[in-house]
This record gives sequence, C-alpha cells and structure tokens, in this order.
Amino acid sequence: MDYVKLINCMRCGMCLSHCPTYKETFLETASPRGRVALMRKLSEGELEASERLLEYLSLCLDCQACASACPCGVNAGEMVAEFKCEQKDGKELSFMEELILRKLLPHPDRLEAAIKPMRVYQQTGLQKVVRKLGMLKMFPKPLERMEGLLPELPGQPLRQAIHEVTPAAGAERGTVGFFLGCVMSLVFSEASRATVRLLSELGYRVVTPKDQKCCGAPNVLAADRQGLLDAARFNVDLFSRHDVDFIVTDCGGCGSELKKYGHHLEGDDGAAAFSGKVRDISQLLALHVDDLKGKLQPLPLKVTYHDPCHIAHCQGIRMEPRQLLKMVPDLDFRELAEADACCGSAGTYNIEKPEMSDRVLRRKVENIKATGAEVLVTSNPGCLLQLKKALSEEVSPIRVMHLTEVLARSLAGER
Repeated sequence: MDYVKLINCMRCGMCLSHCPTYKETFLETASPRGRVALMRKLSEGELEASERLLEYLSLCLDCQACASACPCGVNAGEMVAEFKCEQKDGKELSFMEELILRKLLPHPDRLEAAIKPMRVYQQTGLQKVVRKLGMLKMFPKPLERMEGLLPELPGQPLRQAIHEVTPAAGAERGTVGFFLGCVMSLVFSEASRATVRLLSELGYRVVTPKDQKCCGAPNVLAADRQGLLDAARFNVDLFSRHDVDFIVTDCGGCGSELKKYGHHLEGDDGAAAFSGKVRDISQLLALHVDDLKGKLQPLPLKVTYHDPCHIAHCQGIRMEPRQLLKMVPDLDFRELAEADACCGSAGTYNIEKPEMSDRVLRRKVENIKATGAEVLVTSNPGCLLQLKKALSEEVSPIRVMHLTEVLARSLAGER
C-alpha cells in the first residue's frame, strides 16, 4: 500500500454524502475516510489485520463515488482493493477461487459449457416449477439469491454466433476491435449484438477476436493479482495482432479494467497503447452524433438513465449516454435523482453482503420509480442483473435495457 495515498486524505468529509454504505449506517468505519484511517493505522503499526478490521473494509462496494467527490483525488475503494491484494499475496487460492478464477473464467469454452445447465433449466420449464413451489428455500441463501438474479438466457452465447469480422455498412471509416465481455456474451447477447450493428452502421469494420479472455475484473474482486496480470497480458497480445483504431466495449466493468492494463503492466508500451485505444461504446457513438441523428427514428418511451459506477466514477463518462438518448426522436428523457449512486450489485457483493446490498438497492429503486419512467437504461451487466430483478417485482414493472438496445431499436424503427 502506498503510504502517500493514505496520508493524502484530509478527513474533510466531502466523501460522506456520496458513500452508499455510510448513507445507510452513518458509521465512520463504513465511510471512505474511515476505511482510509483504518488502513493508515494498520500501515503505521497501531492496528493488526484482525477479522473485525477486514470485515469493516469488506463492506466497501468499491463504487469509487468517494474518488469523484474527493478534492484530493483519494480513491478509498481502489485502495481497499489494493490492500486486499497485498494481504493475499503469497497465499494460495481457495478451492472455489482456483476453480472459478483459474480453471473457468480464462477459458471461454469452459465458461460457455458451464452455463448450459442453466439454459436447460429454463428451457425445460423447470425454473418455473422450482420458483412456484418455493423449492429454492431449501438451498443455501447465496444459491437462492444467485438463481433469483438469473434472467432469461439467450439461445446461445454471442461469442459462438458472431462473425470474427463484421464489415462496415457502406463506406468504411475505420476498424475497431470489439471486446466482448463474458456476461455480455452469455447473458446479454442482444445488447452486444446491437453494439456491433451500431458500429457497422456508422462505417466501422468490427473485429471480434474469438480467443479473448475475461478482462480480469473478477480477479480484482477476489484479490487475485496474478490472475489479473495473466488476463491483461493475454488480451494485450491478442489485440496487438489486429490493426484497430479503437478497442470498444459495451460493458462498464470491462472498460474500467481494460483502461488500467497500462498501469497493471507498468512499463509495457504495448499495454499502454492498448489502454489508450479503449473506449466505452457511448464514447465512440458520441463522436458521430451528426451521422446518428439522420438514422434514428421515433421511439415514444419515457426513459431514465442509471450511471454504472464503473462508467461514471471509474471512467468519468456521464454526458455521452444522456446525449445519445436525448437524440432519439419522441423519447422522453427523465433525469434520475442520485443517478450515479451504486445499485448495490458491485460484482459479487449482492451475494456476499445481501443485507447491505438490498438497502442500497431500495434507495435506487425508489428514485427510479419517482421518475415515472417506463424504461431504465444502463450499461453494465451487474447493474442490469440487479435492477432487472428488482424492477420486475414492482407493482408497475419497469423495463431495463442496455443503452445500445434502445439506440438499435430506434435505428431499426422498432416501437
């Protein structure tokens, strides 16, 4: 842990009103400055890395809203993640961590095979029977929550269906590499299919390397530094074989991690060049608003937008998604209160810390309902999973869509 980062915190309290866990508990130890103070005392030898201290730190959602609010640029969430990595360095992964992070995630074929039973579970109607009879209550709570988050899965992963090269529609203006996230391919394939369609319509030749691996974000959550570095090295080498102007992703979590490859592989010019090319899909589309304006058709919907933490706080992207939505003819855009507040998903946080996750989620849902919107738009798979489930259970369900799905529907004239 960099001690200079720890002492940069002035304890001014600017972060408090932006921290989801502090707003729910009003506990100093559940605030960004409290976590920084704990890590500083630990670094100075006044505290030991006890289970209680680690529990306080683990309550952090790593939404990084504190970094956006801090006048000194202190990022408590990132520091907690670094601290966890340091605590785990030299220690072996648990059996489940080894299975998921090393044997499953780095191998797309295995990951796709692992999801097949879930697809059969839905297609045979077994899921409806299990839910109707309440059979999940007989299983451990984490399993029950995971099943509850599962949306309707596509017929096959997009990685299997998409062409490695999608030509530009009309005159070619450039080439982009498409980083297809694991969850986007397995669960939200329609959104990523829409991403490729939009890029093609704007004149880009889209290259989607089939061998690409998980971006490494799950390794960060599990404090598996080596797994992250291995993923970064592989993806940098893979995309370097293609001459692309940009590397585009429609997954906020992936984009945030890909832009850090230059930092993770410090001193590697190839990694720095890779990260310099990474763009969230909204960033690239916003460069071509004039072209899009002539193509978008009326879409009469009341829409609001939730800023994923990995997009708003980690990448600083706020204006572009709103600009794109407001361009759609007949679309009624309604701003959301606390739009950049975390929804409580935070990777696996909603499974590991269900009580706090639900408290954070409830605040978000109430703000969404207050807009009167028919559709909530967001651009991160964790947010999509969390908010789809929560908003489908409301008396007046609100549909949840990815930004590219809305734009693609407008482009196609679908109402």
